[in-house]
Amino acid sequence: MQRLQAFKYELMPSGEQQRDMRRFAGSCRFVFNKALALQKERYEQGEKKLGYAGLCKLLTEWRNSPETPWLADAPTHPLQQTLKDLERAYTNFFSKRADFPRLKKKGQSDSFRYPDPKQIKLDQSNSRVFLPKLGWLRYRNSRKVLGEVKNVTVSLSAGEWHVSIQTEREIEQPIPNGGAVGIDMGVARFATLSDGTFYVPLNSFKRHETALRKAQQAMSRKTKFSTNWKKAKARVQRIHSRIGNARRDYLHKTTTTISQNHAMVCIEDLQVRNMSKSATGSADAPGRNVRAKSGLNKSILDQGWFEFRRQLDYKLQWAGGHLIAVPPRNTSRTCPACDHVSANNRTSQAKFACVECGFEENADLVGAINILRAGHARCACEVSGAVMPPAAGTHRSDSGAAQCRP
Repeated sequence: MQRLQAFKYELMPSGEQQRDMRRFAGSCRFVFNKALALQKERYEQGEKKLGYAGLCKLLTEWRNSPETPWLADAPTHPLQQTLKDLERAYTNFFSKRADFPRLKKKGQSDSFRYPDPKQIKLDQSNSRVFLPKLGWLRYRNSRKVLGEVKNVTVSLSAGEWHVSIQTEREIEQPIPNGGAVGIDMGVARFATLSDGTFYVPLNSFKRHETALRKAQQAMSRKTKFSTNWKKAKARVQRIHSRIGNARRDYLHKTTTTISQNHAMVCIEDLQVRNMSKSATGSADAPGRNVRAKSGLNKSILDQGWFEFRRQLDYKLQWAGGHLIAVPPRNTSRTCPACDHVSANNRTSQAKFACVECGFEENADLVGAINILRAGHARCACEVSGAVMPPAAGTHRSDSGAAQCRP
């Protein structure tokens, strides 16, 4: 079994190397924006968009052009990888997986990638890595790099440079531990497992919200692009970085614990983008409870549900387990004792009381139990080749077991 894994470290570059990396990231940003503007122009003129090979020919012209001679100072492969990123963004757009590509801005996602492992040298004993046109760079060696190096990405975040080394290695097929569990995501409880375990929310943004607001207010009082404005902006960036680091750390610890102790995990197929849409409405049709919905949206986005699912997916694969996503409809309205479905069963955000049989339990725990049952039903359907019902609790037999439609 082949495993692709990335190892990320903080770089400790010299002043000259920092200047070079900023120039390389700026060159990649310029090439991306220039190629995107060219594609838009060709589309407006009714011409077909250029493919990756055609853009690479233009890149050679741009590097040799007297108008942009500084492009020749940047390594060629990272510039070509930028064009590949643009091609992938177009493919995702036409496949309706993403929005139309947007122009890159300075200071946002500054990075560049070296795709050729032959040009990369890794000296783990001395904690340094060699990259073309940058030389040897020292990094904080917090753990050993495992596997064969495939590519290296250098990125800037909150004033700190990082290197991400992607490797590939062969491992034995892992054997999963534990049984199956359902997980219900929420705001009051971050994740509730069907066995009764639950994880409290970290709310990293809420914890730093006051400090962030004060830093942004101080930044707004500075003259834009002045020295003091840049210092205030760096302060805001550090707070945002602290928020993101705390959230990722919490998600990694939680998903690692769940994936190592369960062979099958069932979760809701939540559409976070739709759940966190604004309720403002328009002037003709204003929304209702706008302030309350805004606070709920902020709490939902503060949890990191999509990142939780992404981490859980690949960690379960590494552990030999499986992740199953089930439709979220009626998972918190279905009684696990008698299968009665009613909106009145959910008397409050936290309490579940069945109006048919009188069963009472925490609403999040009920949702996790129903999610697990729906996951078992989906597994049975996949084995038998049948089609899963569209929602949990909407198609059950008298015995309460979920049935599959032929």
